[in-house]
Amino acid sequence: MLPLRDNIRSRTFPVVNTALIATCVVVFIWQTLAAPDRGLSWAFFPRTLLSPTGLETEGGVTASIVGLFTSIFLHGDLMHIGINMLFLWVFGDNVEDRMGRARYLLFYLLCGVVGNLAHALLSGFSPLPLLGASGAVSGVMGAYFVLFRMAYIRTFVLLFFYPILFDLPAPIYIVYWFILQFLSGVASIGVSSGVAFWAHVGGFVAGYLLVRAFARSLRPPPQRRIQPRIRRLRVN
Repeated sequence: MLPLRDNIRSRTFPVVNTALIATCVVVFIWQTLAAPDRGLSWAFFPRTLLSPTGLETEGGVTASIVGLFTSIFLHGDLMHIGINMLFLWVFGDNVEDRMGRARYLLFYLLCGVVGNLAHALLSGFSPLPLLGASGAVSGVMGAYFVLFRMAYIRTFVLLFFYPILFDLPAPIYIVYWFILQFLSGVASIGVSSGVAFWAHVGGFVAGYLLVRAFARSLRPPPQRRIQPRIRRLRVN
C-alpha cells in the first residue's frame, strides 16, 4: 500500500522537508551519472564499528562516523529513492510544521543514525554497505503517529490488478506498516537481505520516543477531516 497524501494541511511551507527531498534526488543523480562507484565510499559499513580490518579497509573511525550520516542521503536504485521520498513527502511536512525547521532537521538526522545503528546491531555488524533514508523517514512516521492520530492517509493499492484509492486512518496505516517491517526484520535474522528492515524499525522507535522532546506541542491543531471512502480507478 502506497500513501499518496494525508488530509492535514501544513500551516507553513516545509522548507527543510523539501530541501531534504531535493538533496536526496541530486545526490542520486550524482551517484547514477557522475560517480556510481564513489557513492559507496560514503555509505555506512556496520563492520567498521567492531572490526579493525574493516576500519583499515573502509577508511577508519572517521569514515565510519561520517558514513552514519552521509548514507542517509544515498540510495540504491530508482525504486528505493522513489518510495522513500514519497513517504517523506506525505508525512514530513506536517512533522516539520510541529517541530520547526531546525529541530526537524536534527530530529531527521538523529533518527537516521539510530536506524543505522539498529541495523548494524541486529545484522551482526554486516560487512555489506548500508545506504538509504529509510531509517530517517521511519522516524518521521513514528513522530507522525504520535502527533496526528486523527489524520487519514489517501492510500493506493492494487487489488487483483485493480487499482483502488481509499482513505485509511493514519494509526491503522502506520501500525500495519510497522508490523510488516518488524516481522520482515525477524525473518531476515541470519539471512542475507537486500532490505535493512531493522533500520526501519529502529528509526521508527527513535521517532516515536524522541518526538516528545522535539515537537513544540503534542496537542493537534484543529483540522478538517475527510470522510473515508473507497474508489476504484478507471483504467483503459
